[in-house]
Amino acid sequence: MIYLIITLFAAAAVLGLIVLLRWTRKVDGTATVIYSHGIAAATGLGLLAWYAIQHPENYPQLSLILFVIGALGGFYLFFVNLRTKAKPVGMGMVHALVGVAAFIALLFFAFT
Repeated sequence: MIYLIITLFAAAAVLGLIVLLRWTRKVDGTATVIYSHGIAAATGLGLLAWYAIQHPENYPQLSLILFVIGALGGFYLFFVNLRTKAKPVGMGMVHALVGVAAFIALLFFAFT
């Protein structure tokens, strides 16, 4: 299951990078990419939480915490963009950095 979680978060990272690069060029991200990013990340987060419930003695705690923080940032970005069409690139970069840190923590858990 952990490899599926890694795959989902990797896909979410690629899609998120596409959105962020478009935002830095002052171009709207396509709805398909934005929603796919959210779905992949939410599915990965849900499975990671399920993994933590199934393995309470050994799960990637730091990764889970950071992904939850990243998800909260993602909700903020989504709803700000939905309401105002603003593209808060700075917050998007923070969201991305938190996601990368969480992903690295997940990789360390899985492969060490």
